[in-house]
Amino acid sequence: MSETAPGDAPHPSHFADTFDVYEVESTADAVRYYGEPRSDHESVVRAVAPLFRDRGYTVSMEHELGEYALVARERSVGIDGFPTTNVILFLATVLTTLFAGSQWYGIDTLSHPARIVEAWPFTVAVLGVLGVHELGHYVASRYHDVQASLPYFLPLPTLLGTMGAVIRMNDTLPDRKSLFDIGVAGPLAGLGATVIVTAVGVTLPPVEVGAFPIQLGYPPLIQLIAAALGEQLVYADASLMANPVVVGGWVGAFVTFLNLLPVGQLDGGHIVRAMFGRAHGTIQRLVPAALFGLGAYLYAFGDGQSVSLWVVWGFLTLFFARMGSAEPLDDSALGASRLAIGGLTLLLGVLSFTPVPLVLT
Repeated sequence: MSETAPGDAPHPSHFADTFDVYEVESTADAVRYYGEPRSDHESVVRAVAPLFRDRGYTVSMEHELGEYALVARERSVGIDGFPTTNVILFLATVLTTLFAGSQWYGIDTLSHPARIVEAWPFTVAVLGVLGVHELGHYVASRYHDVQASLPYFLPLPTLLGTMGAVIRMNDTLPDRKSLFDIGVAGPLAGLGATVIVTAVGVTLPPVEVGAFPIQLGYPPLIQLIAAALGEQLVYADASLMANPVVVGGWVGAFVTFLNLLPVGQLDGGHIVRAMFGRAHGTIQRLVPAALFGLGAYLYAFGDGQSVSLWVVWGFLTLFFARMGSAEPLDDSALGASRLAIGGLTLLLGVLSFTPVPLVLT
C-alpha cells in the first residue's frame, strides 16, 4: 500500500477536503482509497465523481473491515467479452414465449411438441417490443458515454412467457440531460415498436381458441390504432380472439405504462427527476396512494378484477421510492424542448393505461 495513486487515477490531494486518504491500494480490478469521509457518504461521492469520471473511472463508497474506502474502477462503455448471460437468458425467453404463444394460438404442445415453433409470431412480437425498449436505453447511454449492459431478458413460463427485460447501469450520470435522454429513450422506442406490432397484429386474421380463460383489456392507444386501421379487437363470436401478435402490442403498452410511473429508478422516475429536480419526491409519494386507491375502487365497483395487480404495484412503488432515484452530477434545469418531449411521453403513458388489463373469464 502507498499514499499515491497509480497511473492516471486521481491523486488523493485532489480531494483531500472531501475525503482524508491515508492509504491507497491498487489491484487488478480497482483502486481503493482508504480514509475518512469529511461529510455524509452521498455528498462525498457526488463531490469526487466528476474528477474520477474525467480520469476514466467510476467511484463508489464502501465500508470494508471497519474502514471506509473510495473504490475507483475503470469505466468502459463497450462490451467486455462475449455476453454469455445475456444470450442464455434471451434463448430461455425465446422458449418460454414460444410456449406461452402456443397457448394463445390454441396449439396442443403436449400432444404435438414440435408445433411450438408455430407460435414464432407471438415470440417476435413480444421480444421485439421489449428488446427495442431496452435498446433505446442502451443507445442513449452510449451516446452520453454512460456505462450500460446489453439487455437481460427475464424468462417466466406464464401466459406472456416473460417478466420483461432490463439493462444495468453502473455509472454516474453527468447531468439532467443525460438522465432525461436515457430515461425517455426506452419508452419512446418501445412505443414506436408497439404501434408497428399492433398495426400488424390487427390486420392478421383472428384465431379460434374456444373458451380461453383470459381476455385482454385494451388501453386507448391500442384501441386508437385498431380504429385508425378499421380493424377489430373484439369479436361477436366468443370463440374468436384477435391474433396473438396483438398481445405483443398490448405488452408494449402495459410495460410502457408501468415503466412511466414516476417513482425511483423506473423510467418515469428518471424523466420526472430530470424535469422537475428534487420536487419529484413530492410527486412520487402520490403514486402508491393512487394505485392503492385504484385497487380499492375496483374492489368496490369493478367486480374485483385486477385488484391484486394494483395492490402489488402499490407496494412495489413504495419499495422503489425508498431505494431512491438517480442523482445527476450537474443539476442544471432542462431546456424547453426536452420538457415538451417529457410531457408528450408521459401523456403517451396515460394512453397506455387501462384499469383492468386482464379479465378472467
